Amino acid sequence: MPTFIFGHKNPDTDSVASAIAYTYLKNQLKQSAFSSVLGNINHETEFILKYFDIPVPTYINNVKTQIRDLNIDDIPGIASNCSIYTAYTIMENTNFHTLAVLENEKIIGIITMTDIAISLIKGDYYTLNTSLHNIANDFNGKILSDSTTHVNGKIAVLAYDYEYTKDLLKENIIAIVGNRYDIIEHAIASNVALIIITGGNTLSPEHLQMAKSKGVPIISVPTDTYTTAKLLNKCNAISTIMNTENIVSFNTNDYLQDIMDVVLKTNYRNYPVVNKNNAFIGFMNRKHMLNPGKKKVILVDHNEYNQSVEGLDEAEILEIIDHHKIGDISTNIPINFKNMPVGSTCTIIHQMFKEQNVKIPYNIAGLLLSGIISDTLFMKSPTTTEMDKNTVSELNLILKLDLDKYSTKMFKAGTTLDGQTIKEVFHKDFKEFKLDQYNIGISQIFTLDLDSIFNQKDELITYINKIQDSENYYAVLLLVTDILKEGSYLFFKCKNNHLVSTAFHIDVTQGIFLEGIVSRKKQVLPKVMEAINLLR
Repeated sequence: MPTFIFGHKNPDTDSVASAIAYTYLKNQLKQSAFSSVLGNINHETEFILKYFDIPVPTYINNVKTQIRDLNIDDIPGIASNCSIYTAYTIMENTNFHTLAVLENEKIIGIITMTDIAISLIKGDYYTLNTSLHNIANDFNGKILSDSTTHVNGKIAVLAYDYEYTKDLLKENIIAIVGNRYDIIEHAIASNVALIIITGGNTLSPEHLQMAKSKGVPIISVPTDTYTTAKLLNKCNAISTIMNTENIVSFNTNDYLQDIMDVVLKTNYRNYPVVNKNNAFIGFMNRKHMLNPGKKKVILVDHNEYNQSVEGLDEAEILEIIDHHKIGDISTNIPINFKNMPVGSTCTIIHQMFKEQNVKIPYNIAGLLLSGIISDTLFMKSPTTTEMDKNTVSELNLILKLDLDKYSTKMFKAGTTLDGQTIKEVFHKDFKEFKLDQYNIGISQIFTLDLDSIFNQKDELITYINKIQDSENYYAVLLLVTDILKEGSYLFFKCKNNHLVSTAFHIDVTQGIFLEGIVSRKKQVLPKVMEAINLLR
């Protein structure tokens, strides 16, 4: 099972770039992984992926346990014209007592060992509806005349003399007979549905020619008459006893949580599983549900549940690579948790490439460099470290870019607000934080298009008020960061009106400029936490 590698919700360049780059590293180390995103990528990330010719990662909305994650029983299906004996033999060989009956890979019926047992006890012993092949195969017999491939009739053992049997033989009779050639001639003449010759006996060419001219099929079996008569109804086609109604099946895409009630109400031993094309792939049962497989995930650029994918508690977290404060995610077993106080997760990923001695190709180098430039605001953010700067220098030895020109293009592409609604602008980079019992929501927009923001100032404030009220946040902040002025304009709504003034030592005014404030993580969050503690 491959490993999902993804960043946080509302993905930014650092989270997407680090997920793609770490996926590449894992695959180079022969570990199956693929990168994913938890939302739509922003304009900046879109520009970078196009610039370095890298496809957008696959979107996922949850990592809940699905039927596809279970280690279901891979039991082959059978055709409806297979014999009951063949089905029984498969059950014995596989030690699995349920089979799916298929037509064009799709389920048309279910057969169980119980069904077979009931058919042998309560079934119709005198009717046979099957193929010549089934009879010959199940008895290890030989087809002497095959004028038809399918037979349907009443079974009769011809153990009496000619006078007694002459009125018995009709076209729908399946005649079981030994070496009674006068009876055989009469059966052929009567145009019976089938003649089964027991004891391994055969016929003269004259008799065979007579049978073929009349269109009467004949099979020679090695068993005696008693045994043949006793076992013959096992040659019936599975279609004669299979269940075709109220079949409960599950799809590989079904979530385990969603099917629990169905399993409890129906109480079957095994449930067939189909794929998205409704083709049968195997069976699941309660033992699979008690110990389900889990999706394997690696988190980058975050380590908090409310920033991550839905269903994370049902997944197996293998690693966390991050540069933020320690969050609330916990695991049952030790994992590789790599957390460093640097400006970008991409800086950490670059270090891991060096640790594994894996060469970084041009496009991956471009992603890593872009992630660092984005998260450090081209080394202007207070979160920037010497390690970030050195990493950019090392990566540019591969890329040989004019970093001033490239970063300007990147930021320009990423900060345009054209065609975006207030909701889209606000949620471009919105994150939730839990500070003690207080829920705080902080959105940050990096833009060179400040006129567009201030032209919609009233609408932005109204939307912030709506978010704060409807989601019951203690505070909602919007930072509009001016990359060139190295500061942020602040819009807000708080339950305590003194929170903003206490945190930033300013008069409470919507849209006020906070000089030097560009980092949500390193500047805004600590100030908000300190203010909350002071106001308690």
